[in-house]
Amino acid sequence: MFTGIVTAIGTIARAEQRGDLRLRIAAPLDPARIDIGASIACSGVCLTVVERGGEAGDAWFDVDVSGETVSRTVPEMWEPGAKLNLEPSLRLGDELGGHIVTGHVDSVGEAVMVRQEGGSWQVAIRARAEMAPFIAEKGSITVNGVSLTVNNVRDRADGSCDFLLNIIPHTAEVTTLGSLAEGDKVNLEIDVLARYLKRMQGLAAMR
Repeated sequence: MFTGIVTAIGTIARAEQRGDLRLRIAAPLDPARIDIGASIACSGVCLTVVERGGEAGDAWFDVDVSGETVSRTVPEMWEPGAKLNLEPSLRLGDELGGHIVTGHVDSVGEAVMVRQEGGSWQVAIRARAEMAPFIAEKGSITVNGVSLTVNNVRDRADGSCDFLLNIIPHTAEVTTLGSLAEGDKVNLEIDVLARYLKRMQGLAAMR
């Protein structure tokens, strides 16, 4: 379980195909605080640490990424040199600063508008038709592992939708969202509450 509050940006230092994809991710973390078997969200994807090393401030850890995970996420994010938003799993007593995030990507969206407004960035993301019913104004959504608030939603004739986000300077600085450009693909995870409400609505309609 995660909160969508990114604690570091990592870089894929190595990628090897071993049946599954084995990645080595370099990050400014303390390896003594990374446990084998621990979960780390990597740009919104929950992955398990299988090895780690380095020193405080210059650590690395290895993870295995299944073909299923690769097929449901942004393909380019698994290439050497790619930057990843990192968040260790929530510990008992930690502050819930964002919202409840599972680390399971629901869909890939596309940035269709990125513009600076004041000190912040206005970003519009296009979500596929199957995602649109779960996205609501002032609701929460996870974009590349970052917990964000939806400013507004514009439904499209094909069932998809565009939703607007505001990226404040701090978020742009400490996550990869600061380098987001139009046309870039992003990992999306809907709010878990929206997931259950949609299910309840569907069951009620059947009665």
